[in-house]
Amino acid sequence: QVQFVESGGGLVQPGGSLNLSCTAPGFNCNSYSIHWYRQAPAKQREWVALVSPGGFTKYLDVVKGRFTISRDNRLSTVYLQMDRLKSEDTAVYHCNINPARAWGRGTLVTVSS
Repeated sequence: QVQFVESGGGLVQPGGSLNLSCTAPGFNCNSYSIHWYRQAPAKQREWVALVSPGGFTKYLDVVKGRFTISRDNRLSTVYLQMDRLKSEDTAVYHCNINPARAWGRGTLVTVSS
């Protein structure tokens, strides 16, 4: 069973940056588009970004120009570089394929002064 592992979250001030990582030990992510999602407190999970096997990227409008998704196929790792963070970016961030497999624990991003 696929188990995604997210890391890199933390507490950051508004305007700051974080770089999230996504791996799936034992699963060949390289053949799949990998998606980042987030779930803010008391809100539904929302899609944030995707990167295709060939490097095509797509973003949620509100993160365009601030977030950058990338992948390193040698390491089977997908990254989400988040810059100019805002309080409304506070959420638990998850990665997955689509259709989704089992959800990992995610990584908490808190943007607060």
